[in-house]
Amino acid sequence: MRIATLSGRLVLVTEAGAVDVEQASERRFSADPQAIYDRWAEFRAWAATAPADAVPFAETDLGAPVPAPRQIFGIGLNYRDHAAEAGLGLPDSPTVFTKFASSLTGPSGEIALPGPADWEVELVAVIGVLARDVPAEHGWEHVAGLTVGQDLSDRTLQLAGPAPQFSLGKSRPGFGPIGPFVVTPDEFADPDDLALECEVNGESVQKSRTGELIFSVPELVSRLSAVLPLWPGDLIFTGTPAGVGMARTPQRFLNPGDELVSTIEGIGRMHHGFTAS
Repeated sequence: MRIATLSGRLVLVTEAGAVDVEQASERRFSADPQAIYDRWAEFRAWAATAPADAVPFAETDLGAPVPAPRQIFGIGLNYRDHAAEAGLGLPDSPTVFTKFASSLTGPSGEIALPGPADWEVELVAVIGVLARDVPAEHGWEHVAGLTVGQDLSDRTLQLAGPAPQFSLGKSRPGFGPIGPFVVTPDEFADPDDLALECEVNGESVQKSRTGELIFSVPELVSRLSAVLPLWPGDLIFTGTPAGVGMARTPQRFLNPGDELVSTIEGIGRMHHGFTAS
């Protein structure tokens, strides 16, 4: 199953187009894309036999498929090659920070830059069932689906001061684009091993597979839920592979006029341009 936010409304996405959930369910479910995660099991059961009256749509009308999560977790240094390019050893536990919900935006459009910014393509997991002290072997049971994300980073702000400000540097408006769809794990042959890629102005700058994650999606669900509850609709940005701009020689960053394309196998593609703020 694929779901999305189309012109602010929750839709099912089929090969024929989009099915408006509120209309198709005769108002059993709301048009609010965020509300569905608190009724995920009920929604999944309904969607399996939902009416298929779909209409074509433009991907430019898609918004963030999870627009207002309670919590957004970011995981740092979760690919071996990214830890190596950062000159750091492999972590023995997840390196966790937060992104603020005001950073979220949809899978296409313009993002305003107050200064140079870095790219970080990431697989994003969406929680569908409350998770507390979940064993890793049951981690996938708590995941509603997967989407594409970019953990855009203002490195100047992130690294300013006596201690790094990861959450602030990664939370400017628009610095958390996600989309185009949330895809349920059963849609993938192997949800633990998906190809992901990032392109800047047509040049591939990151390319890897999520099978290279140090801490997999179910392991992250387990580790995080051992500390605090993961609520339905929460997001986990699972980390980025090597190829970020800060680690290059010379360093390279996003600037107004650049184009960024972020792709994950089986989910889709995001496309963003940049303007000066």
